[in-house]
Amino acid sequence: MGSKSATIGGVAFAATGAAIVLAAHWMVAFWVPTEASMGLVQRIFYVHVPAAWTTFLAFGLAALASAAYLWLEDERADAAAVAAAEGGLVFGAIMLVSGPLWGRIAWGTYWTWEPRLTLTLLLWFTYLGYFLLRNSVRDVRRGRRLAAVVAVVGALNIPLIHVSVSWFRSLHPEAVVLNPEGPTLHPDMLVTLLTSLGGFTILFLGLLWLRYSAEMAGRPSDAEPAEQTPA
Repeated sequence: MGSKSATIGGVAFAATGAAIVLAAHWMVAFWVPTEASMGLVQRIFYVHVPAAWTTFLAFGLAALASAAYLWLEDERADAAAVAAAEGGLVFGAIMLVSGPLWGRIAWGTYWTWEPRLTLTLLLWFTYLGYFLLRNSVRDVRRGRRLAAVVAVVGALNIPLIHVSVSWFRSLHPEAVVLNPEGPTLHPDMLVTLLTSLGGFTILFLGLLWLRYSAEMAGRPSDAEPAEQTPA
């Protein structure tokens, strides 16, 4: 019954998030004003920024859950870390695809090794390494602990990504919402962005819920400990 209710809850969250994302896409296509300098291509902003926020949220949760696993060795913490890290890779892929499409028009190139882009790509590959490491070590417990360390250390990159535009010379635009002067967007643009942010966040949380439930269901119970193979 618990697994069934968890599935229903996760599906409800994910469906709600997907509906809000669709509503945000309608706003992008038919309601929000066109940005004066970049024109229609700027509308990628309403996908790219929410995808980036969700990526950082996912990897941050993966790091917190990994830290809890290192401290408590609780299977639930490790399962939560796995679920969050997988979500981070998915939404990070959306971020890393949408950004170059926008950059091709704005900067004249799909990619440039400027600080924020480079650090973000490093973050994504760090969490890809998280899965490669945990699946390559024969001792399950040791693999999980080593991967947890990678998740915690990798998340230290997130605040550096946020401040990189201010600390280093960068082509990437500065923050238009989280800055000391407050949001600099047109009110309709801000509403559209916040709607998309909300939709992406709820969608991620629903998928996280579902993935965590599936991960826990596939693990042995306390009465059946996971097999440990000597390294």
